[in-house]
Amino acid sequence: MSATESPAHPRFAAALSELGLADLVGDIRRFPDQTRTAQEAAAAIGCELSQICKSLIFAADGVPVLVLMDGASRVDLELVRRELGAEKVTRAKADIVRETTGYSIGGVPPFGHVTKTRVLADRSLLGHDVVWAAAGTPYAVFPMAPKDLVDHANGTLVDVRELDA
Repeated sequence: MSATESPAHPRFAAALSELGLADLVGDIRRFPDQTRTAQEAAAAIGCELSQICKSLIFAADGVPVLVLMDGASRVDLELVRRELGAEKVTRAKADIVRETTGYSIGGVPPFGHVTKTRVLADRSLLGHDVVWAAAGTPYAVFPMAPKDLVDHANGTLVDVRELDA
């Protein structure tokens, strides 16, 4: 399938091709309704919430960083701050997300971005055989083995999941 025929965002489909991942990714699914949230994506796919891989952009001392997190969990900003040795970590604003990745919030894939960004991947993703991530739009997702996804995102495995109090 060519980048123009793919249900993924054209930039992401081209990135898959350039990275030689088109066969590894599996079937990209496109839905008639948006799957901007992990809950919407899990419901549309029919999988567990924790099988969704959220691609979240934060600013660590003003520098964008991508955190890959399972859909059932929240990112602990203090753990991210410590992991990066940063003074301050905040959620990035929508314009920074688009500028950094080339995609809008709700459709950010784990790789295939317009800029090279440091990537932290929470170990919780490895608890499944397959996880689902955005394919560049809020309407499309793709399945991938979590280890492959982390490897292709050049992610560092970390523990940055917010623990229940």
